[in-house]
Amino acid sequence: MTALPRRTRAGYALGGIASGTYGTVPGLILMPFLTDLLGVQAAIAGMIVFAPKAWDFFLNPLAGRISDRSRHPRDRRRPFILRAGILLAIAFLVMFFGPAAPPVAAALWVLLLFLTTATVYAFFQVPYLAMSAEITDDYDERTRLITWRVIVFTLAILVSGATAPLLVETFGGATGYRVMAGAMAVLILIGTVGVWWGTRGVPLTRSETAGGRLFEQLGVVLRNRDARMLILTFVLQAVAIGMVLGGVVYVARHVTHDPGIATLAFVCFVAPAVVLTPAWSALARRVGKRRGFAVATVVETIGFIGLLGARSGESVPLLVAAGIVGVGYAGGQLFPLAMLPDLAADDAKRSGTNRIGMISGVWSGFELLGYALGPALLGLVLSVGGYVASTGDGVAQSGTAQWAIVLGVSVIPAVLCAISLIPLSRYRLDDAMRSAA
Repeated sequence: MTALPRRTRAGYALGGIASGTYGTVPGLILMPFLTDLLGVQAAIAGMIVFAPKAWDFFLNPLAGRISDRSRHPRDRRRPFILRAGILLAIAFLVMFFGPAAPPVAAALWVLLLFLTTATVYAFFQVPYLAMSAEITDDYDERTRLITWRVIVFTLAILVSGATAPLLVETFGGATGYRVMAGAMAVLILIGTVGVWWGTRGVPLTRSETAGGRLFEQLGVVLRNRDARMLILTFVLQAVAIGMVLGGVVYVARHVTHDPGIATLAFVCFVAPAVVLTPAWSALARRVGKRRGFAVATVVETIGFIGLLGARSGESVPLLVAAGIVGVGYAGGQLFPLAMLPDLAADDAKRSGTNRIGMISGVWSGFELLGYALGPALLGLVLSVGGYVASTGDGVAQSGTAQWAIVLGVSVIPAVLCAISLIPLSRYRLDDAMRSAA
């Protein structure tokens, strides 16, 4: 057993500021930026949000492989985290300083810079995830480590997700988006420097070396049944969450007709995780991570169904349902991230080969693919519903378009979440690790 000091847990958790900010704001802001300011059609905007993260689907395993083969055996992942985090902050800022017209030029600028941010983020996130399997070898300690990380990650989501739309609405137009981008870049830098500094000198518990060729090792990972089941579960839920994050601004603007409600809804969605993550952690110790994940998934599904009430145009049903989703979302973040290092460490122990970065890269690639598919699917739903893009002049949307918005944040995510329980039920490693703990 390797019990970690509080300084190490806190230092590792600080990386959640960067990953929470970057993982949230593009999905929340980028589609409205494209459709409501730059005049890009909804389906195209959805594909722009999708394409760079789909690129990460292929890049992240490579990033993991490169970090596995690092020549800094006592400090394997931290140099990647620092360099990539700094570049990520710069690229994210520049993304909102491109041309505003014509829409084709504006769309191409956003696509190019979003591809850049996606590339450097791979070399931040994958080594960051891999660290959790290397700095402790204890089943329960990994849950405690991830609990701290999820709390900070959730606070970052809360702060960035609530502040970003508020800054956009307060300053208005292109200025609002640029001020927002500057603030988010600062948060990314704080998280990057925080995790790099806070985990200095942490000894590694795994000594296996990387071996074999890239595609050979990738094939081994994908043939792991437990890895496939856990990844599929999380991807389905990531698509659902991506649709809700991408749709909350549309609900606020075009269904409740109160842009400010987007910030309140986001707070209701995320805030429960700050308080309830320790409770979900306690449930994991009592019933196991897999069973706890199933409970959290059911709660999320109920909350998504409740978002149908937003069609009334009233804010209260929206906020209540968002709060229920948030309760489940807290567990939905904690459990899979605590199960991932179990998978990676178990594979390294059984095989004698370091594939921790590769496994983290495959996981992160599928995670980003899921979050990218959410806005892309939402954009398709909006297009089918007749949503009309604009260049900031506030076009009134039809009743059909409003229904498309509501269904895109309620029924469709609920169905995806419910389906995810099927592969989760086939995940077996957790029972074995609990018995051995």
